[in-house]
Amino acid sequence: MKFGTIGTSWITDAFIGAAKEIDGFMLTAVYSRTEEKAADFAKKHGAQHYFTDLEEMASSCRIDCVYVASPNSVHYEHVLTLLKHKKHVICEKPIFSNTKEWKEAYRAAEENKVYLFEAMRNIHSPNFTRLKENTGRIGRVRNMSLQLVQYSSRYDNYLQGERPNIFTAEFSGGALVDLGVYPLSVAVGLFGEPNNVSYYPVMFENGVDGSGTLVLTYDGFTSTIFCSKIANSFNSCEIHGEEGTLVFEGAGEINNLRLIKTPSKEESALKSVAVDNNMVYEIEHFTQIIKNEDNQTYEYLKNQSSIVLSVTEKARKQSGIVFGTEKTEMQ
Repeated sequence: MKFGTIGTSWITDAFIGAAKEIDGFMLTAVYSRTEEKAADFAKKHGAQHYFTDLEEMASSCRIDCVYVASPNSVHYEHVLTLLKHKKHVICEKPIFSNTKEWKEAYRAAEENKVYLFEAMRNIHSPNFTRLKENTGRIGRVRNMSLQLVQYSSRYDNYLQGERPNIFTAEFSGGALVDLGVYPLSVAVGLFGEPNNVSYYPVMFENGVDGSGTLVLTYDGFTSTIFCSKIANSFNSCEIHGEEGTLVFEGAGEINNLRLIKTPSKEESALKSVAVDNNMVYEIEHFTQIIKNEDNQTYEYLKNQSSIVLSVTEKARKQSGIVFGTEKTEMQ
């Protein structure tokens, strides 16, 4: 399968690096708005072709699938163009700004008989599967504390008066949609859609959240999710049950998974896989779904993506966080 990329940041570098581990998944083209960037990025990764016109790329026979890692606010525009030209799409998280865009894009994917995936890498890892397999060993779940609190170097730019995309509502940024979606996807992947959602953000003057606490309520237990781009945390993630606790490092990586039994406090390590780039697992799953036309797994992932986006949308509305694409629609 021949694939192309949109976006020239580190995340695209990482995706291309992971793709090299997948047999039959070959980079053939890249896109950037400027010819210099596009040419340099193609040369850097050995792509034979580059584009500066999105329509031209979307209509090219040199590409079967496109990885989209453009700014959040233009995901919808880019993805819709590609789908209408019958390209499979892997879109970096957060897949879209809101559920309206999500519904329209998946409708277009169905109409054009192609697949659309959200690149939520953590739920595709063997470590997440291992975590899910062991939730039954801790008895009735009573609480869950998940976090991704990671200081962004771009916050330094923000403090100096700049407005990086990820720290603006105009580009659909903020801590919840950039980092909070990782622990949120773990919660949804393990326990499904929550009954209620509450978000308590630390807001910037430009209407975007620098950090926040997301509270999800399920039958019999509560999940607390901490996310931040303006601080660091060194705490583990924990799922507390009446018969034990599951502990792991990092909602994005899910490493060092272990089980601590109650009341003995006996601790046992649960074999997990630590790799430098866990994007390889999502690419492997996506290519297999396309190859085998595995619509059952596709519908499962589609539903997961829908729930995560609907939760972040509810949380944003509670907090008055309005993205630029939504402001345009309101005018």
